[in-house]
Amino acid sequence: MKRVWRNSDKTGPGNGSILDTVEGRALPVYLLHRQNIVRKALNVLPLMPSANDIRKGQVIKFNGEPHLVMETMHRTPGNLRAFVQVKMRNLRYGKALDQRFASTDNIEVLPTEKKTLEFSYVDRDSYAFMDPTTYETVELSAELIGDSKNYLTANGKVDVLFVDEKALTIELPSSVTLKITESPDGVKGDTASNVQKTATMETGLIVQVPLFIKVGELIKVSTSDGSYMGRA
Repeated sequence: MKRVWRNSDKTGPGNGSILDTVEGRALPVYLLHRQNIVRKALNVLPLMPSANDIRKGQVIKFNGEPHLVMETMHRTPGNLRAFVQVKMRNLRYGKALDQRFASTDNIEVLPTEKKTLEFSYVDRDSYAFMDPTTYETVELSAELIGDSKNYLTANGKVDVLFVDEKALTIELPSSVTLKITESPDGVKGDTASNVQKTATMETGLIVQVPLFIKVGELIKVSTSDGSYMGRA
């Protein structure tokens, strides 16, 4: 049996009640239209859980901007009303803040999707990535990429967070392999392990490396602080 909303009834959602119809029987056009409206409405309604249900990793709308929830703490101070202390970061500007919500406040949770993309090329102020699943090209702004540009090499993979189908953040792997394009020769006979020299990577990043590392070598570099981790 199929269930559809009957136009003439005054009860139920949208002034309709449920009418059972036999499977396969043609439905009036107005009933089909009403079903489509209901389905579309259900798809666009925002998710509005209470502050008590907010969890780390979700993206919420606060002051009209998307914020990534980094930490939540539930508190009930004495006879006062319970509240939730939320540590979050503005995904557009990177600013972190602490915000207190009443435990019953309704918070809008934004739909998110994380995609792994492969870096392709730079075109002026636009960085092009390819989705290896669909082979579509996704362009991200230089502002969004920021200092991550120092770790991008051809076909290198990054995770991009999309909020409401818009790319907002880029997440690098913990380390990347980079090629040294310029570095002075080490002093002959100097074998001290703690002595280092500067080296310029293929991306323009400058890294402190041991004296024995030479131009043309591949090294592993930490993306958290740009430090040398060893030969690749």
